[in-house]
Amino acid sequence: MLRPFLKVLSVLVVILSLTNCGKMDDKRKLFTEIEKTRSEFAPDKRTALFDITVIDGSDAYVLSGETNMPKAAEALKAKLDSDNIVFEDNIQVLPSEKLNGKVQALINISVANLRSEPKHSAELATQATLGTPVKVLKKEKEWYYIQTPDNYLSWVDHGGIELMDDQIMAHWKSTPKLIFTKTYGHSYEGLDRKQPVSDLVAGNILEIIESGDGFYKVSYPDGRQAYVSMDEAEPYNTWLENLKPNADSLIATSKTLMGVPYLWGGTSTKGMDCSGFTKTVYFLNGMVIPRDASQQVLTGKAVDSVANFENLEKGDLLFFGRKANDTLPEKVVHVGIWMGNNEFIHASEMVRISSMDENATNFDTFNRNRYLRTKRILKEKDVGLTSLLETPLFKD
Repeated sequence: MLRPFLKVLSVLVVILSLTNCGKMDDKRKLFTEIEKTRSEFAPDKRTALFDITVIDGSDAYVLSGETNMPKAAEALKAKLDSDNIVFEDNIQVLPSEKLNGKVQALINISVANLRSEPKHSAELATQATLGTPVKVLKKEKEWYYIQTPDNYLSWVDHGGIELMDDQIMAHWKSTPKLIFTKTYGHSYEGLDRKQPVSDLVAGNILEIIESGDGFYKVSYPDGRQAYVSMDEAEPYNTWLENLKPNADSLIATSKTLMGVPYLWGGTSTKGMDCSGFTKTVYFLNGMVIPRDASQQVLTGKAVDSVANFENLEKGDLLFFGRKANDTLPEKVVHVGIWMGNNEFIHASEMVRISSMDENATNFDTFNRNRYLRTKRILKEKDVGLTSLLETPLFKD
């Protein structure tokens, strides 16, 4: 009597085994397709979010997680459907519905510190300056996950931004604005300049209410009003129209930042890292470029990779780091701006000038030995480069 029972049990074990193998195959396919989709749509997690995983469900595997790229989520689901893989869709596409339509914001302080995680103790990922429009993706306690115009993803505390819906943002974009052009300064409650409203740094954007008596009366994103000296700012459109970005203007801007302290993650005149320095210089000359050196090196036109410095032009970007070898790829970790005469300016300890000439008193042996390549981005057309002369980002 035991043999028939054992035979049935064996058949059930085989069936169960085959079923489990089939399920495991599906799970492997799910993970494979997730990675393929991530590689295609979100190869750089600094600028694209595709945090999707697979959870065991009672009836089917569950796709869980979040992304800010609807096309990536749809592409993944379409591929799984075509492969006849059964799954439950629990992917959250950002921006979050919990934001109630307030999916845009303006930076509301002179320099907002943007963190890698939603806490003040987290690494400083980057900065954004007053008047910069950002996309808001989600909220966690008093922190907001945002994306800057250069597509960088990071967290900002609630005091750093003023939330807006599409209508309010459209109104702000339609108003006249100024750009603060001095390296550092203040706005004031009155024309007597006695009581500051806040500090200001180069590149800050404010709405103009009226002008006269050598001052602009301005409005902050949160409604605060103040006065800014006409000697330290100009109407944004006037500034834009007068921009003549060229090699000499890039160098002139670079020199105004001499001595600004080094700050990891900094992109403002309060403190900057190497790529924050190059980004700021180019922004003040009408170009938005990628945030990090490893991203900047992927843009523009190749100029040199063998230290033929006579081929370089003022304003070119020099990149430094680890050269590729048999086991490791090239790694870009530093960037500076070529000034001509064998000199480049960069943020290292502070913004300073170094030389590639071994006979010069400011010869930079360390960076000369780790020089990788030079790229030219001035007036180049590239998906990673945005000209403020051609984009409506800040235009009235």
